[in-house]
Amino acid sequence: MTEACIRAVVESVHSSSNQAVLYLAGGASLVIGWLLSVPGASNTVLETVVPYSRMSMIQLLGKIPARFCSQQTAEEMALLSYNRALKLSRPGYPVVGLGFTGSLASTSPKLGDHRFCLSTRTADWLWVSTVTLSKGLRTREQEDKVSSHILLKAMANACGVTATFDTGLTESDVSDECEKYFDEDQQLEQLINGQICFKIYPFPSDTNTSSSERKIILSGSFNPLHDGHLKLLEVAASICGDGYPCFEISAVNADKPPLSVSQIKDRVKQFEKFGKKVIISNQPFFYKKAELFPGSAFVIGADTAARLINPKYYDGNYKKMLEILLGCKNTGCTFLVGGRNVDGTFKVLEDLDIPEELRDMFISIPEERFRMDISSTEIRKSLRI
Repeated sequence: MTEACIRAVVESVHSSSNQAVLYLAGGASLVIGWLLSVPGASNTVLETVVPYSRMSMIQLLGKIPARFCSQQTAEEMALLSYNRALKLSRPGYPVVGLGFTGSLASTSPKLGDHRFCLSTRTADWLWVSTVTLSKGLRTREQEDKVSSHILLKAMANACGVTATFDTGLTESDVSDECEKYFDEDQQLEQLINGQICFKIYPFPSDTNTSSSERKIILSGSFNPLHDGHLKLLEVAASICGDGYPCFEISAVNADKPPLSVSQIKDRVKQFEKFGKKVIISNQPFFYKKAELFPGSAFVIGADTAARLINPKYYDGNYKKMLEILLGCKNTGCTFLVGGRNVDGTFKVLEDLDIPEELRDMFISIPEERFRMDISSTEIRKSLRI
């Protein structure tokens, strides 16, 4: 494949709206240079990691794999890189995770095959390929070039880019491919069981064009969604200025069974008619949400803020509470606090005794900017009457 052909494919990949993370071990090293040498790489490449040593791969996977170069390892690498891409991507951009593990020609002859396995993962698609190269046909450099061609083609396909170039495989090489598609229910099941960390539902009428990577997040159960939620996020976004406003529902609850797939879909439908973006995550605690969405502004009520700083919810340990919330602060997260009617009294941030070390992490939403004495609980009660 000529340099001009490679460049054309890479330019098309960079022009797509996809953002990717690549985990590569044991080959396909040329891909990194091809991607980064063409202008526009920052549109596509979020991160590349090369877990080349045995210990690096073990730490990446969180275990010792049965085989370092295998279809299963490539799939696991692709899933890890997909989740990493979700965390690093701009809100609403489609993401791709790529995993590659190879056992190519080395300084000493190999007893086994010269082969590599690669996998790509998107929200609804998993593709895996295992390639066994004809032994002794190529040098290490040539094997790396072939594996790089195939990985680039796989990345292009995952980004919706047509790539029909010759990869350099011969009739004596053996290639085996398989793929799986995931419908919405399967994606949500994967989220509930922890395989993927979150799923975003963007709707066509969402007209926010912010290029900011910062999210302004209103978390809740939204059972049901009401005008108070919509207005609160609107006001919070105007106070923040720059950022992408979105709602977030945790499929997993701290003290209740996880939401079912049908419950999640029913709640998501509420946002569709308003054209609002909603994230479904599997993290019920704010300190975990902060790790998932670093640098975000979380919009909460004064009642939630009171619980956040109450040692009761940290095994009665004030030091533990402080340590966890300082961890949130270190991720760059802030909390915008709106007033709430608590036990018949309207409470605002200023009514709370925020520890001095945390005060600059909490921002008040003035009562004159937002006050709506409405709750999902009261709405549900009225519907049951």
